[in-house]
Amino acid sequence: MDPELLECRLAVDDLDAFVTDLGEISERHGVTIQAFDARYVAGQQHLQRTVEFADRAIDRGENVARDRAVEILLYAAGRRQIDQALEMGVSEGETRAVVLIDHAGSTENGRGDLEAAREAITELETFVEPEPTLDDTDEETLQSFFDITGAERAATDASLGALVRERVALLEVEK
Repeated sequence: MDPELLECRLAVDDLDAFVTDLGEISERHGVTIQAFDARYVAGQQHLQRTVEFADRAIDRGENVARDRAVEILLYAAGRRQIDQALEMGVSEGETRAVVLIDHAGSTENGRGDLEAAREAITELETFVEPEPTLDDTDEETLQSFFDITGAERAATDASLGALVRERVALLEVEK
């Protein structure tokens, strides 16, 4: 089952408190939660593939991070270094965001309460409003973050989203 994606606008005053809130919601509802700055997300398929690769790494014992949400962040960013991948997360201030909520692998039976977790996130003070963030791709930011050159784009008819997903897949190969 695909992860739930909550597209929204967040206003984060205290990043540590926000991360703590997400962790508490995650534990209470038996889900994995990861918040992304929407500028670095190349569509729904990008995050779906990310979860698949992170889960595969965890199942094989090849994960870098102890926490599943952090492993998902690493794959989404196409990086092995947590400090580099954190750039893709939300930061303090107002941010267009995508919050991934997933239940696979988060409890003994693999089922968490996605709807309750989603509702709890929308009740946080940091949640401003739902907003379609995946419809507005910042191609320049994506190309820069994922090191996709103009020459590379010119050499293929693949979409930018497909090239980003390729970067995610390459992280799996480069281990």
